[in-house]
Amino acid sequence: MREFKLICALVVSTFALISCEKDTTADEGAAYFGGEVVNPKNSFVILSKSERILDTIRLDENNRFLYKIENVEKGLYTFRLWASEGLEYQMVLLEPNDSILFRLNTLEFDESLVYTGNGAKKNNYLINLFLDGEAEDKTILGFSQLSPIEFERRLDSIRDHKLRRLKQFNAKNPSSDTFNNLIKGNINYDYYLSKEVYPFVNYGNTERANFNELPEGFYDYRKEINYNYCELMDYFPYYTFLKHHFENLALSEHFKTSEDSVFNLKSLDYNLIKLNLIDSLMVNDSIKNSLLAQTAVEFMSNSKNTDDYDKVLQSFTAKNTNKKNDHYVTNMVNSLKGLKAGQRLPEITVLNYNGKELVLDKIIKRPTVVYFWSSVYRSHSDSHKKATELKIKYPEVDFIAINATATNSTNWKKQLSQFNYSKFDEFMFKEPEIAKHKLAISPINKVMIIDKNGKVVNAHTNMFSIMFEEELLGLLNQ
Repeated sequence: MREFKLICALVVSTFALISCEKDTTADEGAAYFGGEVVNPKNSFVILSKSERILDTIRLDENNRFLYKIENVEKGLYTFRLWASEGLEYQMVLLEPNDSILFRLNTLEFDESLVYTGNGAKKNNYLINLFLDGEAEDKTILGFSQLSPIEFERRLDSIRDHKLRRLKQFNAKNPSSDTFNNLIKGNINYDYYLSKEVYPFVNYGNTERANFNELPEGFYDYRKEINYNYCELMDYFPYYTFLKHHFENLALSEHFKTSEDSVFNLKSLDYNLIKLNLIDSLMVNDSIKNSLLAQTAVEFMSNSKNTDDYDKVLQSFTAKNTNKKNDHYVTNMVNSLKGLKAGQRLPEITVLNYNGKELVLDKIIKRPTVVYFWSSVYRSHSDSHKKATELKIKYPEVDFIAINATATNSTNWKKQLSQFNYSKFDEFMFKEPEIAKHKLAISPINKVMIIDKNGKVVNAHTNMFSIMFEEELLGLLNQ
């Protein structure tokens, strides 16, 4: 779940600058934000508001910093720094006259995070709510195998307990409306999210059967959904909820006119319905554009039917109002069309560990799996472990790893050493942004299968799919 939340955060960052209509004047009063980082992996902290970077703050010789925000705009801020697993992030609630310090150990990023100072209690409450939520996700996943009525009863009990705890906290620590609206929003939208995903994670039946068995009123809370919740716009769980909410709505509509009984991400009809629902219900243009772009990119990442790409692109461009997103998705469609099975790889320059420039398709001499990674995502460790297992099982196949986001060879080499990755089958792009477009690298952990002649066999596959080894066997039997 932590990985998924980070992905959602980065998706929002990639596709849109989220913002709400508000008074352009900042709130009165300054706020101070600082802290101490134990075992820092870099010498700076990145502070952002609504994905707008406010500053890159350097740590002093004691790995501490203190930063003053004049005329602070009350709300959630994000701070990011490099930790043992890559780029980590967490959020802090800042209001006028706050003076908040944190202490954390990068080896246990979230678990070690503690706030002190004026405004610390509300932020310690917020981080504890986050940590409790990670354990709670597993509990609720277990509940999801129960009947809808029993699932709802247990979910109601969890929400009621959280609301009672908030009331007790406020009795001892009177808090602002900003804090209370944020916490109540978190509690409610976590609750809504669990109900939205229930039909997808209950393994007893197909999604269609699960929908049909839901009791009347199971989704009554949808009347309360705020599609322009400004106070939660910067809070990634709200975006996570919206993503699953529209998946659920679209699948319900799709089942009304199709004979499908299962959730199929590759369905053209389902994805067109989803784009229409996002366009018709979302109020905030920024997050609407982000959801539209993510829907289009996910479809193209899952579907190998390039003939359907133009239909999704046409629907997307008719609804999207962000030129950057339009350019990104259009380029992705064009790139994927050029990566059809049987086509040669486009000319991409990579750098090996020694800094030598090489053309990607020229270093492929045998059947090859090319997989991509970034230290920003924790999944890079799983990908490398899986590749190591497959190398043993399929010695006739080469496995090439490319860091898709590295821009500095010195830092990249440090990461290879830190994660104990091989120097001999690891590469970085000479021009990462150009390469990511040409190879349509989305999601970042996508995998490509290339034959011995440097021609594409599958431009979008997954090493963790149960079908992946069948693809490798088919390649070797050609």
